[in-house]
Amino acid sequence: MAGNSQRKGAIKKTGKGNPTAGSGGRVRRGLEGRGPTPKAKDRPYHQAHKAAKRAERDKATRSKRRTTSDAEWAAGRNSVVELLQAGVPVAAIYVAEGAERDGRMREAFKLAAEQGLTLLEVTRNEMDRMTGGAVHQGLAARLPAYEYAHADDLLERASDAKEPALVVALDSVTDPRNLGAVVRSAAGFGAHGVLIPERRAAGMTASAWKTSAGAAARLPIAQTVNLTRQLKAYQDAGCMVVGLAADGDISLPELVAPGGLAEGPLVVVVGSEGKGLGRLVAETCDQIVSIPMAGQLESLNAGVAASVALYAISQARS
Repeated sequence: MAGNSQRKGAIKKTGKGNPTAGSGGRVRRGLEGRGPTPKAKDRPYHQAHKAAKRAERDKATRSKRRTTSDAEWAAGRNSVVELLQAGVPVAAIYVAEGAERDGRMREAFKLAAEQGLTLLEVTRNEMDRMTGGAVHQGLAARLPAYEYAHADDLLERASDAKEPALVVALDSVTDPRNLGAVVRSAAGFGAHGVLIPERRAAGMTASAWKTSAGAAARLPIAQTVNLTRQLKAYQDAGCMVVGLAADGDISLPELVAPGGLAEGPLVVVVGSEGKGLGRLVAETCDQIVSIPMAGQLESLNAGVAASVALYAISQARS
């Protein structure tokens, strides 16, 4: 009589710990050692993980504007009214004792009331001290300390929007009005942020805020200790870095041609007033781009050059 191993449907034994397919043993062995499913915040590619890392980085490395600088103040009736009309964040409005209540002063009071801002009355001597001796005409506004973004936040903003990154970097631009103009254009033409050096460059002062027409409240501005190093980090992240200069390798129309660099992740570097791009920054750029102009005008200022380039790039991406 045939043994059990000869019976129809019998399972052949292959040795201890070596079950055949179908026994479930292989499945169990494949699952051994994996442990419980990681929490969302511990999975590198999960949004919760990214948010946790961003919050951790912000807490550790995000730099803040000094709160005792004269640049924190806007002095003068026209300046204060223009800030309030532009929607620039204001911490408080200060009025000097005995200041004449003319039309501009009343307009400032009206805008402050609509925005729920605090009005504080101080002596003229105190206002002179707070505004650094500026011609304040009895009216001044204190801006809250500006909190800069981290440079990586600009690329993450593009990633979250599922768009190719577009970042504007300023190489030692010292005029805060140029910074404000660039911020305004960057916000208007779809950039994901503006990068500025921490030293020897304009920061987000009252003048920059006013020129940006409130765009700085909607667009992140990041600071970096070393601009060249950060540009290389952006290149490592997949961005092409192009600098604007009169003696460019290619022209702006070539940059924005169909299928060109403008359609991918891009960092546009704008040089300083007068000197243009620094040597190390220029050497780091993948391309130097010129803006064609008629006549003898050699160059545009930083704010205008950035606006022209950003408009062309936005049109190429639309």
